[in-house]
Amino acid sequence: MQLYPMKFTPIIKETIWGGKKLNQKYNKGKASQTNIGESWELSGIQENISIVENGFLAENDIQELIEVYMSDLVGDKVYKQFGIEFPLLFKFIDANDQLSIQVHPDDKTARQKHKAYGKTEMWYIIDAEKDATIINGFKKNLDKEEYLKHLNNGTIEEIVNRVSVTKGDVIYIPAGRVHSIGKGVVLAEIQQTSDITYRIYDWNRKGLDGNLRELHTDLAIDVINFDKPKNNKEDITIEENKTSTLIDSPVFKTNIIKLDNTIEKDYFTTDSFIVYMCIDGSAEIITSGNENVQITTGETVLIPNEITTVRIKPDKNCTLLEVYL
Repeated sequence: MQLYPMKFTPIIKETIWGGKKLNQKYNKGKASQTNIGESWELSGIQENISIVENGFLAENDIQELIEVYMSDLVGDKVYKQFGIEFPLLFKFIDANDQLSIQVHPDDKTARQKHKAYGKTEMWYIIDAEKDATIINGFKKNLDKEEYLKHLNNGTIEEIVNRVSVTKGDVIYIPAGRVHSIGKGVVLAEIQQTSDITYRIYDWNRKGLDGNLRELHTDLAIDVINFDKPKNNKEDITIEENKTSTLIDSPVFKTNIIKLDNTIEKDYFTTDSFIVYMCIDGSAEIITSGNENVQITTGETVLIPNEITTVRIKPDKNCTLLEVYL
């Protein structure tokens, strides 16, 4: 049987900074869960492997499917590079409180120290309360000594680059950049398959276990890029009913498709799986000879590599993030 557009059962993560919005707005988790911080929509992280919830492959996990279908599912170049490990992690995040200030290692350091991939990521701001902010790098170029002085004096907030955000903003966070999501922000996150985070500063906050959360000062110091970012946010232009680029990095490519009419996508030369994250509205994903699926706000759909033509028919209006390698 042919492969088809797949949905996966969300993996719900409760955190000390999470809230209720992912449940109330996107039906993630249970209403009784008052601190849902993350919904992992599609994951290849060990112990958190996503499971298909629709079609004849339901109840199989993504790693099992790659092992069976190989390049038909993920593409030749992806399979040759990553084998049966799905290379990206897709999340929705609700920051009901400020996250820790943190940094992630690059591939080289992550391989050496953790036998894992590094973590470059991007954020698409779905919603933001008035005066909401994120932290994106430093206000100015620093050196290690100045950084450590502020860290040890408890004045790190004086040197981090706090940026106001609103709905529709796009932020690129390469490995090595210090960052944090601020209170009142709901976003979609696309990142490498890695769960390695070096926590730098956490507002002297206690974790769910009642203890102060662990910091990783020594690990972080070796991977931090102390240069001021060139851009606080990505400069983007969106055209209706067309594909508009948000991020084109060596790690992943992310586009946005905002539509009120049916469009057709040709992926014949892409040689990669495609992932849609619906951030507004709803649409029908139509593939010739395969099972069609409906995608609505807060849902994520994987299009296997062997499907080369897709029609997207919005119910009225729909906005999708389109991601591939």
